[in-house]
Amino acid sequence: MSNKYSFIENGSVTSPAGFKASGIAAGLKVSGAPDMAMILSDTPANFSAAFTSCVFAAAPVCLGRELVAKQKTIRAIAVNSGNANACTGQNGMKAAKEMSELAAQELSIQPEEVIVSSTGRIGVQMPMQIISNGIKQAAEALDYSSGTEAAAAIMTTDTVPKSAAVEAELDSGKVTIGAMTKGAGMINPDMHVPHATMLCYITTDAKIDNALLKSLLGRGVDNSFNRINIDGDMSTNDTTVIMANGVSGVEIKAGSKDAEIFYQALQTLMQQLAREMVMDGEGATKFVTIYIENAKDDACAKVLAESIANSLLCKTAWFGSDPNWGRLVAALGYSGVDFDPEIVNVYYDDQPVVLKGGDAGTPEAELAKTLQNREFSITVDMNAGTAKYWVWSCDISYEYVKINAEYHT
Repeated sequence: MSNKYSFIENGSVTSPAGFKASGIAAGLKVSGAPDMAMILSDTPANFSAAFTSCVFAAAPVCLGRELVAKQKTIRAIAVNSGNANACTGQNGMKAAKEMSELAAQELSIQPEEVIVSSTGRIGVQMPMQIISNGIKQAAEALDYSSGTEAAAAIMTTDTVPKSAAVEAELDSGKVTIGAMTKGAGMINPDMHVPHATMLCYITTDAKIDNALLKSLLGRGVDNSFNRINIDGDMSTNDTTVIMANGVSGVEIKAGSKDAEIFYQALQTLMQQLAREMVMDGEGATKFVTIYIENAKDDACAKVLAESIANSLLCKTAWFGSDPNWGRLVAALGYSGVDFDPEIVNVYYDDQPVVLKGGDAGTPEAELAKTLQNREFSITVDMNAGTAKYWVWSCDISYEYVKINAEYHT
């Protein structure tokens, strides 16, 4: 299928028609940086969401799951950074509900039309006076051109805000999809629909029912955010929400050609933001694509790729541009997948590293030069079937340790 979509310059969640956003500094962060964001649709929007599979789910995640199960449409999303509202008990759930009530009051809508999210330190009760004032300021600042400000306000250890938008040409008309995301550490999502610390909020002016949105979002998450690994740690707060307000007048129905074009545009947008998250990983100096090819089945391919991506020994070797392939094959070996090691081949970019389970003979200096690049790939050919899988990962550096040893939003 030829691409019928393109990125919009400086695109954001306000690129689609009928969406306002804001990002302000409420005072949650000691630094004084922006820490409260809001998105508002002019009209009720169909929606779907994916949330962390972590058992210690934050209060906003628990509240969000309830909304997805019972609510047909929403109007707004309110997000704070600087406090995760996770592991805060009944007081935390009360605070999450109060956030939705405060936002609803300021926006003249109902509390059940508001999804709330939080990110930051775990186990700290929410300072509701600051939250209340922040929500009021965020509501007052809503604007059709403030998507980039909203993206900046949800950052924690991110070094740059992450937002983008695409325009898709469908047979039935033109639609726009915008999105913003945050996340630089504690990133190894396993989000399920409807049940991601990474946060992602997607807006579109297409008209799409909730059942199709759920399917599109589920496919998109599995092919983007669930394929990234920065440090192997899953957050209590991971969340992805998509809103479709239909303002464009273009309706997309399940099984149609337009639905597939829309999905391809959505997936491209989500993969772009997922890639940006890995590139901005805490202290990351290398962007590594791991390909598993010719595995026995899909499940085995996924486990093998993630075993490499989760290996601290591999990640630290990448940081040092050390082509130590012994760490890599060890990660494959302890993955739990049954395979014949004597037929496995490994490549750094297109350079043979391991052939038939042993040293391929490529000089280490040449391999080290490849690993000095900002980006490189690792391809593992299992020679056991036809299944394949890929993951985006990064290295672990001194700076990562420093950031997380001293972390305090």
